[in-house]
Amino acid sequence: MNPKIIKLFLRFAIAISFLSAVADRFGLWNQAVSAWGNWDGFLEYAQLINPWFPNAIIPTIGLIATMAEIVFALCLLVGIKTEFFAKMSGFLLLIFALSMTFSTGIKGAFDYSVFTAAAGAFALSLMKEKYLELDSLMTKLKNN
Repeated sequence: MNPKIIKLFLRFAIAISFLSAVADRFGLWNQAVSAWGNWDGFLEYAQLINPWFPNAIIPTIGLIATMAEIVFALCLLVGIKTEFFAKMSGFLLLIFALSMTFSTGIKGAFDYSVFTAAAGAFALSLMKEKYLELDSLMTKLKNN
């Protein structure tokens, strides 16, 4: 398979997964398929997988994670600093996987493929050739 297509697939898969999770937090998914259903449900889960943090800072942690997922997703979708945002996505997903593992056990992190997603993000960060990325367009415009 063409490496350019694989890179595009990784960018879109990671980005859409982030945006889907964010949409769930804001109640945009049907309750039948929703993981959290709303912001409060998301914060309850955030507290569950982060028991070492005081309840008072969980909303801040949830907000930071949500903002990061939105920014990372948008940058991956359009191809702005892809390698950097892929690496940051990998770290965010790895933190999530480890939080799940240490709080509720490793099965959930495996069942939801969080380690796999983190590995995919790290692999994406190593793919240097640009394909359908805003960065390559901006470089061409700058060089002309």
